[in-house]
Amino acid sequence: MIFDDNYYMRLALAEAEKAYELGEIPVGCVVVAHDRILAKTHNLTEQLVDVTAHAEVQSISATAHHIGGKYLKNCTMYVTLEPCVMCAGALYWSQISRVVIGAMDEKRGYQSAGLQLHPKTEVTTGVLQDECRAIMQDFFKNRR
Repeated sequence: MIFDDNYYMRLALAEAEKAYELGEIPVGCVVVAHDRILAKTHNLTEQLVDVTAHAEVQSISATAHHIGGKYLKNCTMYVTLEPCVMCAGALYWSQISRVVIGAMDEKRGYQSAGLQLHPKTEVTTGVLQDECRAIMQDFFKNRR
């Protein structure tokens, strides 16, 4: 059975919900290759007391460990929020084939810094954008 971008983004949203429940900024991530899930992660910066423990970094590490190599060719990452500069750098070096983004982050996203991912990385934006944006807005509204 072949699943679509919406299916995998819903799984990433479920990961974002886990982060939300832990008091983490609710970003979720799923990495898939050949319709097989290789990693499901969410932000853990508070839990691990580590500013680098973003969902994307967690997924890159988990996937590399799973496949036994540092390059994530033939992999697709579904992430609920546009990656930051740090995560974009990690994605660049991983040479991931595709990144699917839910909501854009106009203030802290890598594109606002004028960066691009690896030239061979295909980027798709706006998948379940409203749902991905809503969880972030709800999280920050409730923190104020």
